[in-house]
Amino acid sequence: MKSGFILRLSLALLLAAAVALAFFYRDRLNIATLDSLIKDAGFIGPVLFMSVYALATILFLPGSVLTLAGGALFGPAWGTFYNLTGATLGATLAFLAARYLASDWVSRRAGGRLKQLIDGVEKEGWHFVAFTRLVPLFPFNLLNYAFGLTRIRLAHFVIASYVFMLPGAIAYTYLGYAGREAVAGGEGLIQKGLLALALLAVVAFLPRFIRRLRKTPDAAATAPILSVKELKRRLDTHNNVLVLDVRSAEEYHGPLGHIAGSRHIAVSELPKRLAELEDYRDRTIAVVCRTDRRSTKAMEQMRKTGFENVLLVPGGMEAWNREGLPVEK
Repeated sequence: MKSGFILRLSLALLLAAAVALAFFYRDRLNIATLDSLIKDAGFIGPVLFMSVYALATILFLPGSVLTLAGGALFGPAWGTFYNLTGATLGATLAFLAARYLASDWVSRRAGGRLKQLIDGVEKEGWHFVAFTRLVPLFPFNLLNYAFGLTRIRLAHFVIASYVFMLPGAIAYTYLGYAGREAVAGGEGLIQKGLLALALLAVVAFLPRFIRRLRKTPDAAATAPILSVKELKRRLDTHNNVLVLDVRSAEEYHGPLGHIAGSRHIAVSELPKRLAELEDYRDRTIAVVCRTDRRSTKAMEQMRKTGFENVLLVPGGMEAWNREGLPVEK
């Protein structure tokens, strides 16, 4: 066995054991324990709290308890900051762990809901992360690992997570603060209670609002298409079609391979290399990437510069491979 595989397997087993141990002792994670721990830590209490939050996120412990505790221990403002930072740090570590331990293996075998997630991220990038942070489609802790199995950039994942978890963090942190004030008999309990309920109502309404926005047709949904089977038929009959592959060079020669005779121009280079396609203005151009996101972007760029007969190949090279059609490496 290769040493790299042994190391990843060992780390995966260690992580699984830690998750099992954390699940066994999960009842010890409560506000009273955290209160005592933070007070004993003195001025490093906030750092310790964020570290505990990050570790809990990695080990699949419930974040709701910690978010409420953050509000109760640190107040609505600092509590929100510490909660959000701890949750994002934990999400990032889980993301990196999944990417290092299993992304290559999963990319070859993914199916079901995980395949839908990977395709969604490929199509929408950070927008998909933002949507899932506002509208929980998966359990938060599991979702962090799942995103590590996709090709989204780490920076996009971190920024989208931090920004779009903010509404929920504010609402639940304030709820923890209001609960602590109610127990302590603080002033203005009615106003604080009403504000907590209002914040929760806003968070509850956000999913419906976001879903309504997502129902508007996107470029991929309205683009003229050419199925992989029809593309193969046209190529076999010399139907005067150019296949334009807009993936990166690494992907073009990677595991999915590329279509024989295709022209390769990465979508990032397309604006400055459109002149190379002038001879093809009157021909059909079929644009492919891994799935649809980059090919849709390429189509929009080409149409703005006068290329009219440009077609999207839905599913890209993944669909081509699923049909068992021939590729070159």
